[in-house]
Amino acid sequence: MSRSQLLDLWHDVHRKAAPARIRREILIPFLAYKIQENAYGSLKTSVRAELRRIAQRLESNPAAPLGRSRLKAGTRILRQWRGETHEVFVTESDYKYRGTSYRSLSAIAHRVTGTRWSGPAFFGLNTSKSGGHNDSA
Repeated sequence: MSRSQLLDLWHDVHRKAAPARIRREILIPFLAYKIQENAYGSLKTSVRAELRRIAQRLESNPAAPLGRSRLKAGTRILRQWRGETHEVFVTESDYKYRGTSYRSLSAIAHRVTGTRWSGPAFFGLNTSKSGGHNDSA
């Protein structure tokens, strides 16, 4: 579509004129999102709340890592280590491992391995591989 056609579509979709001097490259994804939102519904309230939380965190400290959002209570995490299965239960406030409460997955990973680990990495919750450690150690 031409820029003029995109601006007309913007007006149809948003019921107001597009921002002055908005580039075509910006118009297209914003229009695509709004059209999808009209067709399929907007974001869930929980997703909006999480996005607001992330935005506030970034506003207060732009260099802060975003981290991973907390696992839902009731989640069960399994990890094989040296031929043994280790099971962790996520609660509202902590993690349960073999009848003991822990504040972090890293503390549990330390108990299991005897060495310092990133808990999310040890339990396979990170997308990247944890460096240097393996199951057969």
